[in-house]
Amino acid sequence: MWDALQFDFIRNALLAGILVSISCGIVGSLVVVNRIVFISGGIAHAAYGGIGLAFFTGISPTLGAGLFSIAVSMIMAAVSFKNRHRADTFIGVIWAVGMALGIILIDMTPGYNVDLISYLFGSILAVPESDIFFMVPLDIIIVLSVVILYKELLAMSYDEEFAFIAGIPVRLLYFSLLGMTALCVVMVIRVVGLILVIALLTIPPYIAEKYTGSLGKMMALACLLGILFTVSGLWLSFNYNLTSGATIVMVAAVAFFISQAFEMIKKRYKA
Repeated sequence: MWDALQFDFIRNALLAGILVSISCGIVGSLVVVNRIVFISGGIAHAAYGGIGLAFFTGISPTLGAGLFSIAVSMIMAAVSFKNRHRADTFIGVIWAVGMALGIILIDMTPGYNVDLISYLFGSILAVPESDIFFMVPLDIIIVLSVVILYKELLAMSYDEEFAFIAGIPVRLLYFSLLGMTALCVVMVIRVVGLILVIALLTIPPYIAEKYTGSLGKMMALACLLGILFTVSGLWLSFNYNLTSGATIVMVAAVAFFISQAFEMIKKRYKA
């Protein structure tokens, strides 16, 4: 792997993986503790409509996916804010409509000749420098937003009623959280694709939650786990000629099942 670092595309892939892992570790922790994984999945899959719109209008796919994802996230936030557990039908509809819209717009695009697999399953080895320059400010925005709003996000995540009573703008925070999720999704698309985005967004935080006692520590450990999974998956895919996005997710999945097995053994031992 060290020899491979002489190639620009490998260095770009590693840097992209690290940047994505940081955003996924932070935003994913909030997604997990707020139990909005299904909403995040809806945003991720609906983003395909933005990709189709981008190709149809001739703009950057990353920009198209970003703007479309943010718009969809605001719609989902408005629908699910008051009753998150009963909004699953509407979210499922938006999920399907976004995918269908993307496919139809791509079909209508004149002279279209782009590999759709890279958007569905990721193509971290093909991440250009322009995308790196796009990921860095998004990471900075996400990190600064969480640092500034950490206490408010903590209150909303663990005791929403208390947050309301304390005068915290829970509605605005909830919309902001889904907006950050949309930005994170756009970054992850380039690494593991739309189909696998939820795995990288939720597996590291889920594992981290078991071994930490605070939201901040959970975020930090989730970031480190995400980097470990991404680098390990990238190394395996490079050495064994495997699809990089799927390999990264499989590494994360193995870690997930090992963690589950360890928890079961620990419970039996305590009993």
